[in-house]
Amino acid sequence: METSGCTEPGPMHPMPFEQVKRILESLLIVADAPLTIEKLRGILPEVGAAEIRRVTEALNEEYEKTGRAFRIAAIAGGFQIATLPEYGAWVEELRRDRPLSRLSPSALETLAIVAFKQPVIRPEIEAIRGVNTDGVIRTLLERHLIKITGRSSTPGRPLLYGTTKEFLRHFGLNSVSELPRPEEMRAFLSEKEQSPERAAESVPGSVGNNLASEGG
Repeated sequence: METSGCTEPGPMHPMPFEQVKRILESLLIVADAPLTIEKLRGILPEVGAAEIRRVTEALNEEYEKTGRAFRIAAIAGGFQIATLPEYGAWVEELRRDRPLSRLSPSALETLAIVAFKQPVIRPEIEAIRGVNTDGVIRTLLERHLIKITGRSSTPGRPLLYGTTKEFLRHFGLNSVSELPRPEEMRAFLSEKEQSPERAAESVPGSVGNNLASEGG
């Protein structure tokens, strides 16, 4: 009996570990935002989440042994290449001539309140700051550092605000659990805003394709 010649696709063959390392390294170099495991698995479906983590660890060991100026850091739920802090002065020189737009002290203070108390309503923020925050909240929303997370059950059902993944990415954090104690919050955000080359908490440094090219 004649067949159509079509065959069922066989199982995917495992990719050599060294090949996975070089592919992942290439992706991290060109990425302009942290790459999540889900994103990486969409590109490399034959590579599991555990192997991706092993690969990042192996690459970091390789970078350390060979004296490289960067590491792979966990930022905003994904992975991104970050330079080491001892090279921050030179990175800052490169960035000095670029038109950067820093967050104002009032924006940093509002952002600190949102980060620590989220989800939080505007009247709570204003009660803490003692001033109207309409303009500051609008700025933080436009820069995607905060977002509307819902409505409060209190009278009038005011909007609730919380931080975003862009907030984590901008300040080199993997999750809000890495934020410091409340009394240290404003100083922390101010330091990160003024010195983005020290962004990654676990591997301090500026994010190579990201924070080094933006002002927030």
